[in-house]
Amino acid sequence: MTSQRFDSLDALRGLAMVWMTLFHFVFDLNHFKLVTQDFYRDPFWTWQRTLIVSLFLLCAGMGQAIATAQGQSWRRFWRRWAQVAGAALLVSAGSWLVFPNSFIYFGVLHGLALMLIVVRLTAHWGRWLWLLGALAIASRFIAESALQTGAMGQFAETLNSMRWNWLGWISQKPVTEDYVPLFPWLGVMWWGAAAGAWILQQRPQWLVQTLPAPAQTLAWLGRWSLSYYLLHQPVLIALVGGLSLLLK
Repeated sequence: MTSQRFDSLDALRGLAMVWMTLFHFVFDLNHFKLVTQDFYRDPFWTWQRTLIVSLFLLCAGMGQAIATAQGQSWRRFWRRWAQVAGAALLVSAGSWLVFPNSFIYFGVLHGLALMLIVVRLTAHWGRWLWLLGALAIASRFIAESALQTGAMGQFAETLNSMRWNWLGWISQKPVTEDYVPLFPWLGVMWWGAAAGAWILQQRPQWLVQTLPAPAQTLAWLGRWSLSYYLLHQPVLIALVGGLSLLLK
């Protein structure tokens, strides 16, 4: 199979980027005290974040299934992986300047960099990925329950530490502006890979259908998702910050 991009998948990724932008716009309004919202406890915002990250990782998993089916070389994979990992480091540096007490050390790009390797190695496992995804998601809640009941003793302190909380098996959420640990999110990405493999085998027409003009715009955005991800928040912060100065 020749390597190609599919507008349908890119449009779905682009939709996630637009949703994320709207979320971050209100987040920045809140940061500059132009509105008052609780992004850390209000279900309206916490569930939106969960859905946005889920959509993004589902697309990433589908992309890996398609790349594997198309015979993507490891050289090309590592080139793209290096871009994601480098972007993750930029996010850490930038967030440390803005939020030094809650900078991002394992956010969506950090988690994605690790999960890309795991999913690349397992994308050909087919239907087993549905079960693995379910187990990965369940492990997060099983670990949380065990930690909260004291069943894991002093090991809980180790898992909650910054050194190990990237696994996601925690009882206390770390103080950070973005946190996307390996578990349960690897499960979502595995489901994306399983869905991508199923679509390629059973419904390939979904990937090659002609999209309406608005969706074509989303597809274009989805093709540049990493660049857009890095640029959108600095632009939003500059715009909202400037607006807050004008309104003072």
